[in-house]
Amino acid sequence: MTDGRPAPEGVAKRSVMIAGHRTSVSLEAEFWEALQEIARSENLSVQALIGRIDAERAGRNLSSAIRVHVLRAVQGQG
Repeated sequence: MTDGRPAPEGVAKRSVMIAGHRTSVSLEAEFWEALQEIARSENLSVQALIGRIDAERAGRNLSSAIRVHVLRAVQGQG
């Protein structure tokens, strides 16, 4: 990076389709893994789970909304 900050370690950018539109989401590998586990436990695809999170995010950045969803699920609030 040119601003002196180190590049984020372990961040993966993935493209997903939400409501008929492609968007990209950047999350750390651990969040992608947790998201996959949550989706599997709810019998959803990761894309469907992200779509649900997107619909409920109330203006929050999508990557942030996903992290909060994962955190709440881990805390038993999901």
